[in-house]
Amino acid sequence: MEAMQMLLTVALALLVFLSAASFRRGSSKLAGDTRRTHPATTTIQVRDAAVARRMIFDDADSFSNHPAAPFPVDLDAGHHKTTSINSAPYGQLWRALRRNLTAGVLHPSRLVPLLAPLHRAAAAALVANLNSSLVTGAGEVVIVRDALYDAVFGVTARLCFGDDAVGGGAGERAMREALREFFHSGIDAGVLARSRAGRLLRWRQWRYLAGTRRRLAELFAPAIIAARRRSRCRAGGVRSYVDTLLDVCVPAGESAVDRRRELRDDEIVRLVWEFLGAGTLTVVACVEWTLARLVASPEVQDKLRRELIDGTTGGDHRDMPPYLRAVILESLRLHPPVPFILRDAVIGPDSRAEPPPPPDGSPSPVRFTFMAEEIGRDGKAWKDPEEFIPERFLTGGEGEDVGPVPGTKEIKMMPFGAGRRHCPGAGLAMAHAGCFVETLVREFNWAPPDGGGVGVDLTATHALFIKVMASPLRARITPRKEMLAR
Repeated sequence: MEAMQMLLTVALALLVFLSAASFRRGSSKLAGDTRRTHPATTTIQVRDAAVARRMIFDDADSFSNHPAAPFPVDLDAGHHKTTSINSAPYGQLWRALRRNLTAGVLHPSRLVPLLAPLHRAAAAALVANLNSSLVTGAGEVVIVRDALYDAVFGVTARLCFGDDAVGGGAGERAMREALREFFHSGIDAGVLARSRAGRLLRWRQWRYLAGTRRRLAELFAPAIIAARRRSRCRAGGVRSYVDTLLDVCVPAGESAVDRRRELRDDEIVRLVWEFLGAGTLTVVACVEWTLARLVASPEVQDKLRRELIDGTTGGDHRDMPPYLRAVILESLRLHPPVPFILRDAVIGPDSRAEPPPPPDGSPSPVRFTFMAEEIGRDGKAWKDPEEFIPERFLTGGEGEDVGPVPGTKEIKMMPFGAGRRHCPGAGLAMAHAGCFVETLVREFNWAPPDGGGVGVDLTATHALFIKVMASPLRARITPRKEMLAR
């Protein structure tokens, strides 16, 4: 038996050695030459809000580029290069893509009329979903994340594709599950990119990432084809995000005088994936963290509910009741969905940023990581920064004039980034969060699973780029109608 085990061990070692040699050649083609596409840079973490403000606003020209890829694994290897609004370099292409999104989809004149019916339908479906999970009656413990995810994704998908292109059938379910699987896969993309041994030992993860582009194309192709047919058959009417992507023309080069071109289908796929991911996962994380804080703070939950029974939200975060807005902002301060924000800068002799350029005056590539979570918990800006105190955002509080996106004068929190590259969907995310938090607090009482004042696990983890609760929120819910009938 020992001889057999030794033979198997030797055979396995030989197989690994031979596989590594061939894998090195294949993976270099797939990953790209990391020394060329991802040059070694100095990495600096920025924790001070005043320093962050000076960099992002006063030296905006130096700090307007995000990393070219959200993680150092080239999903475009072997294909035409694609980009997203988040990863596009600051320039003409980025301006065209962002302008298309903000003017074609997110402008209040277009967005607000669409959101009201979408929010009503999604909120009703969410309440029905949670009620159906109460098998033994009121006061049962539920896990809200999956039901919330379905509701948020449904709204985001309809803004992206339109009703007739999604339909709520197998296609939508496949997209929803692919998004959930990708972001909650537990893949450490950094290890895969840095180490050939890591790619060899985690070959299933590597193969999964390498096949992402193909799977996305297969998922979104029917919806894109349907949108293209729809755009040819009608003029005017409500336009989805995909409709705008089919019509937009972007610069063929970075010069403003260059000719313009339409987007390729693979570029549309990348932008659709960005829209669905950012529009769903950040909102789900925000609402779940908010509910967790309300479960742990019943007095805040009661105060919020008293405010909500006197009125309703309009689907636009600017019309939120003040305490609901304060609760969501306080949740975002403590739990920004993206806890750090990356900017790539080339520090030259004329830059006012730190660190100074090299003595020879040559440009120095530097990656800056703005620690959004730590900035939001800075004791210099906030009293009792680790405590959940929504009142700080009401009149007279230290956050009275603070919103989800900071202005040029001061940064106290930056859950959606800051400056030129802040998230253009911040207003939409606030509207979604307001709708779902309002619905869930109005319709249900939320209590810890053990029935006491403890039992909420606030441990965090990362789902790729999004900071989420390590354990999905478990809470004991009771429909408000039943409580009032007692």
